[in-house]
Amino acid sequence: MTAATAMSDHVVSARNLRKAYKATVALDNTGFRIDSGKIIGLIGPNGAGKTTALKAMLGLTPFEGDLKVLGRDPRTQRDELMNDVCFIADVAVLPRWIRVKEAIDFVAGVHPRFDRARCERFLANTQLKPRQRVRELSKGMIVQLHLALVMAIDAKLLVLDEPTLGLDILYRKQFYQRLLEDYFDEQKTIIITTHQVEEVEHILTDVMFIRAGKIVLDAPMDAVGERFVEVLVDGNRLDDARALGPIDERALPFGKTMMLFDGLPQSQLAVFGETRTPGLADLFVATMKGTYA
Repeated sequence: MTAATAMSDHVVSARNLRKAYKATVALDNTGFRIDSGKIIGLIGPNGAGKTTALKAMLGLTPFEGDLKVLGRDPRTQRDELMNDVCFIADVAVLPRWIRVKEAIDFVAGVHPRFDRARCERFLANTQLKPRQRVRELSKGMIVQLHLALVMAIDAKLLVLDEPTLGLDILYRKQFYQRLLEDYFDEQKTIIITTHQVEEVEHILTDVMFIRAGKIVLDAPMDAVGERFVEVLVDGNRLDDARALGPIDERALPFGKTMMLFDGLPQSQLAVFGETRTPGLADLFVATMKGTYA
């Protein structure tokens, strides 16, 4: 099998991906692969390269290296590619002057895979009326409208860039739950970037951490739970625990210390204190400190 053939077998395949803005390197010869039927969390701090990576996948910025999305090169086949892709940034943002019906008409006119009947079935279960303007809607109603528009597009790849920015926690949870229940299936792939790691952790199948333009963690969520262990280390066992090389540690009240280990079995670490699987947010913070890659 040739390298080109192997790349086309994945929803997204990137190799030696590089993008620089003058003196700033946004993507540093990074590589990754994304398969069908996955919900990927692409997580990193501001300036890590998340948005640049998404723009490269969507054909919105030039780049160096090899990149295939649904078997196509975003630089030369963007029009064809976008027939199978839906991109959403910040669901709270819709033109305030637009009416509900006009928003539906617009999406129907620009996306060939938009199913108006499905959109209207979803809206039938809400309080939204066709002639209402966005400025008349509550945040919750705007989320419902945006969800209806998104879930009526039969895209193979859905890209969500900070989709719930500015929304209350209730509406953020509603957005992700409806996305999981009413949209996702094994034929679709979803890529999500967000700073609210805890709120997407439960729906992700895989996670990628990006730091300084490089992917520093790329793993299924099940593997993350097996690979990393947190230990609440007793005060008299600190030196022994440190000798095993934790990738991070942080002080807690009452003289306790939480240490994070990579690749050591819980059975070996249990002698030092209570063990648990770390939350994705804690693992992210440890990874972004720069001492671990």
